[in-house]
Amino acid sequence: MMETTATSKKLDQLFERIEALTKTQRILICSGVFALLIVLFGFLSFWPNWQRIGKLNNDYKKLSADLEKSKKNARQLAKLRKDFESKRRDFNQVMKSLPESEEISSLLTGISESGQESGLEFLLFQPGQEINKNFYAEIPVAIRVAGGYHNFVQFVDRVARLSRVVNIRDILISQSKTGELTTSCQAVTYKFIEAPAAKKPQKKTKKKK
Repeated sequence: MMETTATSKKLDQLFERIEALTKTQRILICSGVFALLIVLFGFLSFWPNWQRIGKLNNDYKKLSADLEKSKKNARQLAKLRKDFESKRRDFNQVMKSLPESEEISSLLTGISESGQESGLEFLLFQPGQEINKNFYAEIPVAIRVAGGYHNFVQFVDRVARLSRVVNIRDILISQSKTGELTTSCQAVTYKFIEAPAAKKPQKKTKKKK
């Protein structure tokens, strides 16, 4: 009962003080209280949302950058795939031009027949040792023929038309006192070398006691 009476007296004193204030002072107090409420509302409600908006905006920028990077990588991947397919087709085409081991003999026969059909006389036709070049090997053939210049040109043209790759290099033409032309050169063909199959590890057998 005494606490209620004390509270009432305090309220009465507060109202008396308010009534004693001028109109301007009351307006200023109300304005201050209203401004304080706005500040509290902004701090308690608007500011956390503003921070969240800022975080979402940063996340959006990061995701946009990641998306643009992914699109760029996708474009590069498509280009790389296209280049790979082009290189693979070129490789397969080259591989078709390389004779297998069993075709070497018939290919050398084809070179010899091309010379004979061109009207050349073979003075030397000597296959050399294979030269390993990683996945393929070069097979050089030393050639010396007697015949006219046009006959030799025709021979080179026939060799170029063979289904397998044959290069003619190191051409040297000499003329004897009788005017006969002798041409020395090297015909190089190629052979595909298959990678050796990996040996399977042998299982150790337990010795019987």
